[in-house]
Amino acid sequence: MASNGTENKEVKKSTNKNEMSILIGAAFLMATSAIGPGFMTQTATFTQSLGATFGFVILVSVILSYIAQINVWRVIAVSKLRGQDIANKVLPGLGYVIAFLVAMGGLAFNIGNVGGAALGINVLFGIDVKIAAAVGGVIGIVIFASKTVGAAMDRFTKVLGAVMLVLIAYVAIVSNPPMGQALKETVMPSQFPALAILTLVGGTVGGYITFSGGHRLVDAGITGEENISQVNKSAVMGIGVAAVVRVFLFLATLGVVYAGNVLDAGNPPASTFQIAAGTLGYKIFGIVFCAAALTSIVGAAYTSVSFLKTLFPFVNKNENKVIIGFIAVSTLIFILVGQPAKVLVIVGSLNGLILPITLSTMLVASKKVNIIGNYKHSNILFILGWIVVIITAILGARSLTGIAALWK
Repeated sequence: MASNGTENKEVKKSTNKNEMSILIGAAFLMATSAIGPGFMTQTATFTQSLGATFGFVILVSVILSYIAQINVWRVIAVSKLRGQDIANKVLPGLGYVIAFLVAMGGLAFNIGNVGGAALGINVLFGIDVKIAAAVGGVIGIVIFASKTVGAAMDRFTKVLGAVMLVLIAYVAIVSNPPMGQALKETVMPSQFPALAILTLVGGTVGGYITFSGGHRLVDAGITGEENISQVNKSAVMGIGVAAVVRVFLFLATLGVVYAGNVLDAGNPPASTFQIAAGTLGYKIFGIVFCAAALTSIVGAAYTSVSFLKTLFPFVNKNENKVIIGFIAVSTLIFILVGQPAKVLVIVGSLNGLILPITLSTMLVASKKVNIIGNYKHSNILFILGWIVVIITAILGARSLTGIAALWK
């Protein structure tokens, strides 16, 4: 009997350890999906134009992103359904529309992610950009060729996420940013840059990003109202990791700009690292940019396909093969065509509309008994969620003007 008791304790301990690993992995999958080449370029560019006030932008965007994410993840967890299936229960056919938008946006942005990986590898090893792109694509494919895909993806995002955190923190310290000024502007800003706030929210939880970790938890079976506290912790951790990386990158850039330097418009984050820490800094940029791009490739591919697999039996039956094909197509388009600006702008505009559509769908679902059962969703989160919907809808409407400007 004592032996059985000991065995049961060991099994429970092992189960808890495995569950925690999955929760952390889901958080890092979401965070590293957000932290891509665009995230880094965006942060450096806004810091150069707004200076210390960008700290306030980060603070507000983190709050709005948290509201969006916690609403979405709770509904996914309690319903035990993926985003597209919840949408089809809210309005038949809506799930197909959302799945199409997410998959198209994921493919377009994955082209940019492959380009980011290529640039990072090129900085590190001097390899031709097209060959470097192929290497980046192969690394992503290897992850999904693994027999234990979930565990491999969790390890990959956690390790590279930690590497990014450490290296960016080092550059932030070396650049010697004006901490007092940054803190003052974060709580008492001298201006209110609304467009920057809206842009950051879209870049942190827009498109496929907010669903990436939630869908990972569904795949791992960590769902139901009994797991809601664990889901909350994972969601907060994901937003927290993305926020910390954003803050470190902001401080690194602020130190460089505050010293009177002007960033290279062609590659703002690269010049931040190089000015702050010389040749070593440039190599660190290569590692960070490559890590950010590779984890975003994995996150975009996994989440985009997860939106299709319950709608199309072929995708569900061949999920890993479809994900590998998704990465391969993204890589080939970059190698053969480069980054097709028109496609990226058009799909980017659609992606700007995905968050208000998906979040509003989740909020409607949060009040439907046939989706969430007897679970009572927080009224405060519900109201705050609709405020975020309105704000992100404005962002989406503004982004659509890019199409008209492009085709003139």
